[in-house]
Parts: sequence; C-alpha cells; structure tokens
Amino acid sequence: MSARLPRGEEKRTTVRRLFDTISPRYDLVNRVMTFGMDVGWRRRTVASLRLPGRSLVADLACGTGDLCRELERAAYRPVGFDFSHGMLLNARTGAPLVEADVLQLPLADGAVDGVTCGFALRNVVSLAGLFRELGRIVRLGGRVSLLDASEPDHPLMRAGHGIYFDHVVPLIGGALSDRTAYAYLPRSMAYLPPPAEMLSMLCEAGFPDAARRQLSGGVAQLLVGTRS
Repeated sequence: MSARLPRGEEKRTTVRRLFDTISPRYDLVNRVMTFGMDVGWRRRTVASLRLPGRSLVADLACGTGDLCRELERAAYRPVGFDFSHGMLLNARTGAPLVEADVLQLPLADGAVDGVTCGFALRNVVSLAGLFRELGRIVRLGGRVSLLDASEPDHPLMRAGHGIYFDHVVPLIGGALSDRTAYAYLPRSMAYLPPPAEMLSMLCEAGFPDAARRQLSGGVAQLLVGTRS
C-alpha cells in the first residue's frame, strides 16, 4: 500500500478490503494494542447515550459486534450495520446485523432512538455525510455517542503516543494479524479534522449540544450529542 492516503471510492474499497482481511483476529488485536482499555471505552460510549431501556440503537460500522454486546447488556435493542462482509461473518452478537454502507443506511427518517459508532469516523469517505445521515435517522431527542482514537493534548503524552501508534501498533498487528493493515490504521488519523471542526459539523447536522470527551489521557475521544 502506498504512503498516499486514498480518497473517495478508492478509500471505500481500501477500507472494506482492509477490514475483511483483519476481521478474524480483530478483537484480539484491539485488546492487545490498547491493553484492554477499549473495553472500558465502549462501556463509556454506551453509558453516554443516557436513553430509556429498550431504546432502539443503531451501531454503525459494528464490526464483530463489541458495541452491540455492550448495548444489549445495557438493555438497549441494538442493530448493527457494516459494509465489511468479513466483519459480519466474524461477529459474536445476537443482535440483528445488516450489511450496508453507513453513509446510505436502509432506515427511515427518525427511525432510531440512538446511534453508537466505534473507531470508524476516520474510515468513512465523508465525515460530514455521516453526520448528516445521523441527523436523518435519529429521532428528535435521540442521542449519538461516537468513539474514535485521538491524539493527547499534552506534548509528552502526544510524543509517546505517536511513537507507540506509528511504530509499535504495526508490529503488534503484523505479529497477530496483518502488518500492512495495521500500518495504515495509524496513518488514517490524518483523515480526522480538528476536534472543534468535528463538533461544528455535528452541530450543523442537528446536534447543537455536541460535546467532546477525552478518554484515557486523550488517546481516545467520544463525541456525544442530542438530536433537536
């Protein structure tokens, strides 16, 4: 894979192929490279929804179903959506799963009470398009809780995180799964706009109270908002 980051349809094809490739050991690599912190991040993501029990929640880019399982534990009704066939084949959840592009969801306007999404904001072709789709499918008063990687604000933590993410993560990925894929994932952070720009985009999409929370010293981030 070249150093140039793909765009448009090329990005869509690249991301789908990448996640099909790493799907069999995706959960294992996540646990190892985050030292298990990803489990707590997902629980925080679900807790931040703050919706009534039995609320219908769409989990976008659901992968193998980690967030779907957390949603079920919290007494929500999850439905997972992912365009990676490999991820869905390796899913471990009893929730309904749909193979679909999260930019074009087969859902009616206002069909869901909430949305979660884990580590996929940087992988969509259009982040603004994803946020607009959230504004379309989430009912008034519904909530979104969107988890992704981040860079710490503190200079020393940022430097250490950069070394780990850029150099150690590909080694872990190569040992346990696919090195090329896990070399791409750190570079994909470049797709994410600055936090203030992401919050502005989410506000414009219909979530005026959009807020960002840093997790574990800033190595992960959570974007939350209420549809109004």
